[in-house]
Amino acid sequence: MKHILWLLRWILKIAIFFTLFAFALNNQQIATVHFFFGQYWLAPMVLVVLGAFAIGVAVGVLGMTPWWWRHRQAQQAPAAPQTAAEPTAPGTPPVYADGI
Repeated sequence: MKHILWLLRWILKIAIFFTLFAFALNNQQIATVHFFFGQYWLAPMVLVVLGAFAIGVAVGVLGMTPWWWRHRQAQQAPAAPQTAAEPTAPGTPPVYADGI
């Protein structure tokens, strides 16, 4: 079973590689990216698309960083121990300090 999964992963990686390679070959036309103040950049279309993708990934990672940081800190925080406030009579459930 491990060998089949390994083989399927490699087939998927190879398929993705050849798909991206064919995309790059089909998009070799020169594209013009216009910036402010009359500035522009001439580059192959595949580089423009790759650059836009990379910028999008970077913005997404930077946008998620505060959430990841809070989530990580919450997982590392020690749990408060639950102790009984005072002894109870037999047959009554204990009452904990946090009300649970």
